[in-house]
Amino acid sequence: MKYRLMDLLACPMCKHFPLNLEVYSVEERYSPKEVRKCELYCGYHGGNIGELGREPDCASCWRYEIVDALLTCTRCNRWYPVVDEVPIMLPDDLRDRKKEREFVERWRDRLPTSVRDQVMRS
Repeated sequence: MKYRLMDLLACPMCKHFPLNLEVYSVEERYSPKEVRKCELYCGYHGGNIGELGREPDCASCWRYEIVDALLTCTRCNRWYPVVDEVPIMLPDDLRDRKKEREFVERWRDRLPTSVRDQVMRS
């Protein structure tokens, strides 16, 4: 998943934008010849474009691929894992609880307590 995707992603349940991003593993892939700038929200710098106070470093952003991360919605408190570069943003009734537990076990020490507790109760 590219950081720039944060400029597009909203919670599939309540439609809140932007989501919170916590990156757990990232890989540097390549330096692009051409980059596009985010319109509303910069995931790389973690803020609204108009409120960053500086020009975003878009060239650096495009070099990285987020491998594992956590997306959280601050409105409805749902969370969505990013596993092997793919954000898994399914409605509650379609979520794979076994895969969620595996994600929680892998990143237990870095996850918010609320996420760990929610998964362990289900």
